[in-house]
Amino acid sequence: MSRPTILLLGTCDTKLNELLYTRNQLESQANAILLDLGRASSTDPKIDIKQSDIIKQPSLNISKLARAEYIDRLIPPATDIVRELYEGQKIHGAIGIGGSCGTALATGVMRNALPVGFPKLMVSTMASGDVSPYVEETDITMMYSVVDIAGTNRILNRILCNAAAAICGMALAYFAAGSGYSSEKEGKKRVGVTMFGVTTPGVDKIREYLEQNHGYEVYVFHATGAGGKAMERLVNEGQLDAVLDLTTSEIADEICGGVLTAGPKRLEAAARAGIPQVISVGACDMINFGPSETIPAQYKERLIHHHNPTVTLVRTSPEECEQIATFIAQKLRASSTTDLIRIIFPTGGISMLDMPGLSFHDPEADSVLFSTLEKHLEGSGIPILRDDREINDPGFAVSIAKALVELIEKAN
Repeated sequence: MSRPTILLLGTCDTKLNELLYTRNQLESQANAILLDLGRASSTDPKIDIKQSDIIKQPSLNISKLARAEYIDRLIPPATDIVRELYEGQKIHGAIGIGGSCGTALATGVMRNALPVGFPKLMVSTMASGDVSPYVEETDITMMYSVVDIAGTNRILNRILCNAAAAICGMALAYFAAGSGYSSEKEGKKRVGVTMFGVTTPGVDKIREYLEQNHGYEVYVFHATGAGGKAMERLVNEGQLDAVLDLTTSEIADEICGGVLTAGPKRLEAAARAGIPQVISVGACDMINFGPSETIPAQYKERLIHHHNPTVTLVRTSPEECEQIATFIAQKLRASSTTDLIRIIFPTGGISMLDMPGLSFHDPEADSVLFSTLEKHLEGSGIPILRDDREINDPGFAVSIAKALVELIEKAN
């Protein structure tokens, strides 16, 4: 009976015994490939892919490089090798073990080479703290090693046994599914939709309409920075067929210094991929910060809404709305398929707080947002529609969903 194959990543110059112990645990249920990410090259015959196989530059001795430079030099060629293994369906799971440097190396390769949905697990001394630099917007599972990965002992061995069993279970399921999920719900269009708490009712109606009336598979992304990045990643990986970007509030945080930015590349993936996309400006009326005491001094006198004890919102100004609209226009103009883009404004309110009588209602700021985007996209071929309903109105939600369906049908 054939078995899945699991890639084992680590620094063999410092963690060889621990890696070999883990490999032994893996091989009770799967085949294993050991890839060396060490700073100093090892010639141990048990290593399947040696550091010298990765570097392929005899003149480059990375052991003499500073630690940070060595990590930066090794990740790209290691990524190429692992991506080739994945694309050739030669591996069905990946596990790494290491300290801070080993974790940076292994997770860097996993993020760059392996798509969302592929089993990935990292046993790390760093896993009890902030793991966002290692996980980013991917689905890497982190497991804390409890003790340092410095020699085998009963505690570490038990944890490595558990980790091996965990990745074997994931890989077995992935292998049984046919190395992925391509056959699952075959033929269904996959649509990404962005959501925030203040746009949730609208997104719920959009999802209901697309699923019940067209059988689409809808992926909702919480626009908290990582959510926008995750959607962009899935577009780049070819795992989304269309995007309904209702909630572009992460752009406000990027421009204004909020805590939920998705970075400067937001809106680039779908434009580059040329897939159908309908875009709105949901929740662009707010900048997100933590507890009220964390609000920067320049915003202290602004209109503020205390969403909960850990989230405080600041209303965007007309000047900031102009910058948000300019950002959006620049990204969309880069698309090679502007005929598959639509922009729809809910002029009755762009969030649950932006309606008459509510705390963030500011017709002047909204008007600047709408008119600036119209101005910068003039002549681009991208249609812009103003709808006098608010963003969570059920009729608006169905209308914007129908607009996306029309683009999907046009693309086909």
